[in-house]
Amino acid sequence: MLFSWREDPGAQRLLLSLLLLAAWEAGSGQLHYSVPEEAKHGTFVGRIAQDLGLELAELVPRLFRVASKDRGDLLEVNLQNGILFVNSRIDREELCGRSADCSIHLEVIVDRPLQVFHVVVEVKDINDNPPVFPTAVKNLFISESRQPGSRFSLEGASDADIGTNSLLTYNLDSTEYFTLDVKRNDEEIKSLGLVLKKLLNREDTPKHHLLITAIDGGKPELTGTTQVKITVLDVNDNAPEFERTVYKVRLFENVPNGTLVVIVNASDLDEGVNKDIVYSFNTDTSVYVLSKFHLDPVNGYISVKGNIDFEETKSYEIQVEATDKGNPPMADHCTVLVEILDVNDNVPELVIKSLSLPVLEDSPLGTVIALISVSDRDSGVNGQVTCNLTTHVPFKLVSTFKNYYSLVLDSPLDRESVSAYELVVTARDGGSPSLWATASVSVEVADVNDNAPAFPQPEYTVFNLFIAESRPLDSRFPLEGASDADIGENALLTYRLSPNEYFSLEKPSDDERVKGLGLILRKSLDREETPEIFLVLTVTDGGKPELTGTVQLLITVLDANDNAPVFDRTLYKVKLPENVTNGTLVIKLNASDLDEGLNGDIIYSFSSDTSPNVKSKFHIDPVTGQIMVKGYIDFEESKSYEIIVEGIDKGQLPLSGHCRVIVEVEDNNDNVPDLEFKSLSLPIREDAPVGTVIALISVSDRDSGANGQVTCTLTSHVPFKLVSTFKNYYSLVLDSALDRESVSAYELVVTARDGGSPSLWATASVSVEVADVNDNAPAFAQ
Repeated sequence: MLFSWREDPGAQRLLLSLLLLAAWEAGSGQLHYSVPEEAKHGTFVGRIAQDLGLELAELVPRLFRVASKDRGDLLEVNLQNGILFVNSRIDREELCGRSADCSIHLEVIVDRPLQVFHVVVEVKDINDNPPVFPTAVKNLFISESRQPGSRFSLEGASDADIGTNSLLTYNLDSTEYFTLDVKRNDEEIKSLGLVLKKLLNREDTPKHHLLITAIDGGKPELTGTTQVKITVLDVNDNAPEFERTVYKVRLFENVPNGTLVVIVNASDLDEGVNKDIVYSFNTDTSVYVLSKFHLDPVNGYISVKGNIDFEETKSYEIQVEATDKGNPPMADHCTVLVEILDVNDNVPELVIKSLSLPVLEDSPLGTVIALISVSDRDSGVNGQVTCNLTTHVPFKLVSTFKNYYSLVLDSPLDRESVSAYELVVTARDGGSPSLWATASVSVEVADVNDNAPAFPQPEYTVFNLFIAESRPLDSRFPLEGASDADIGENALLTYRLSPNEYFSLEKPSDDERVKGLGLILRKSLDREETPEIFLVLTVTDGGKPELTGTVQLLITVLDANDNAPVFDRTLYKVKLPENVTNGTLVIKLNASDLDEGLNGDIIYSFSSDTSPNVKSKFHIDPVTGQIMVKGYIDFEESKSYEIIVEGIDKGQLPLSGHCRVIVEVEDNNDNVPDLEFKSLSLPIREDAPVGTVIALISVSDRDSGANGQVTCTLTSHVPFKLVSTFKNYYSLVLDSALDRESVSAYELVVTARDGGSPSLWATASVSVEVADVNDNAPAFAQ
């Protein structure tokens, strides 16, 4: 049949439409537009009909329609001009929260014939939300004894916008006492605090009023403020101190009420009630957080008391205060960051839509039968959904767009063989164990006059090869060759392999037809670098014109134990107080191995050359890598320990990595000073000159630092004194003249006291007898 452009304008339009459709299907199959949030009703988004290659006159006859899994009323298409416009208010924060990627996904469907297009409209953020502090007024109570440099945590502002619109800076109004400190931690959460610049004086200024302003990065910028009222407190000069300023914990969703989340611990150097600590949530803590967690005020246990749902909230930031019972009380703050871990607790959702039935038995391969949408509220692999179809049917599922599949014809139909198919689509998530959902669809095959004598069709095979990364170069891997029902030159087959750096093709020559087809390894495999290799094998016959066939080769590289465990650090340093109880955690080590399975499983142990003394003091958990105390730790026995730790994988042959752990023992004041009199020179003559040395006294203390610094004192109101002669030695010397006729003997007590807190002391006594000299003349009574 011949067509003429001049004679048949309808044929011209039909051919143009087919060309536009082919160009569209050859492209991405997806349009991208963008629109700012808060755009007014009627705002232009895009010429959707023109961009899809559709004529305006065919929109209504072909049942042009737009569907959206998201809010369907946000965008609309004018069927008169084919323009996509804003139909109702779009609030990016309401639609996507704080997600950086915010898009509206549309499905454009037309019938006769059925076509499905995917359109993504990105919603751009504008600076329409000012920074907001948790409270308009924050009350702080600060002791006048707090030293310059002390930091007081505050709750920072939040901004519902994203990007630069939510980047906050802070200003503090002028004050000579405080500066503003802003830090950003690993989670990109700003830690806000006031830092004291100079000592406070309650008697001079009992209260301070500060104003903090948060400024976002939008244009124009928006601001928010909070007032900080500071009351200066007197007495109780030691505030509690948390072990850490930030506690980071991970918690699985759906844990039962009462589950322990973390134990926060603070200590106070004061005594009595000033040392007693009460734990509480910060007054800024939201009612929502309070409904999820309970804090024991005595022992600092934070436990679950409400439903923890990852899909509801992925993390919690909790401010905790430790307040002593002094008058007035003092407090310290810490932050508990609770990361919620996803559990596979949501079944995938599966919806079959836009069915185009029945299907003509001569429909071309690739004909779209239905559109299928899948979703899963879980996150990560738990929310990654894959679909599969009933086996041994002439249909297949094609992933056309994120979370969308098309049910398409995969092989020719024959109504005379099968007139209908019952298909079951299964959506399965990646959780362990996985959850799944199914949906059924009945596909009726419509008859056409398509039966004539036919020859059997050739079959194509897909190869899956599993090759260990340890295989040597030039290894050969046989492949199944193709066959051709033709004869002569039409059956002469030649093969070629897609270009790659790992394999070459060994193929039979013309005179070696019996020689098998195979792959030759030309470059060493590395699973850690390339776990899978995709190749295409093409076969061409010798006919004119030639015909070709292809098969995809999926090569999975199997792991070999070629990576040794590696510790996070080669040297760990940790401090440990003496006298700690057995079972105390010293440090948790961590090593990683790039291999898989047993090759990547690590067992921790002390090195074989670790001294028996270290093994008697410490124990290492072979699975977790935790080193714990199992013997008595005494600073006076050993001031440090060096531990060599080995991480060995379970491969054959096993590989190992090493690290050193230096444990520095910290001294406690647990030894009383030793006091000893030496070289006593007694009795002492009453005419002995001032400065005469009576005795030499040695002092010592087995503790270290201030705990081992000893000072001596002597009984008061005696004619003697102690003189420090050199390190750890004192001389007992005569300090004033003696008179035996007045006092013939003195009982002296020497006290040695160390510098610990609380200090320890010892005493020693000595009796000093005064010897007579002839210093009194005879005298008459009258």
